[in-house]
Amino acid sequence: QVQLVESGGGLVQAGGSLRLSCAASGTIFSFNAMGWYRQAPGKQRVLVAAITSDATIYLDSVKGRFTISRDNAKNMVFLQMNSLRPEDTAVYYCAARPDITTGWRDWGQGTQVTVSS
Repeated sequence: QVQLVESGGGLVQAGGSLRLSCAASGTIFSFNAMGWYRQAPGKQRVLVAAITSDATIYLDSVKGRFTISRDNAKNMVFLQMNSLRPEDTAVYYCAARPDITTGWRDWGQGTQVTVSS
């Protein structure tokens, strides 16, 4: 497994921005995908964004506002979050998928994002 450590969460006003960072102990290029999940209190965990070597996907509600990126040389993945809304409030987790058959297997500790109205 790869160790993942998130940072960059915090408390922001609606309309503000945050940039989440995830540092990986392994070589993220060797993974099928890296991604960001979030879980709000009392709600199910949901995939927010994911990135492979040649594609990205986004939760519909964050399209146009969030951007996922990666730096393979630094073994890091990022989530730029703009135009934040109160409904974006959640714990955000970095995740790694070794391959499509194993699913999302490795997780960071999570970083809290709180958006006030």
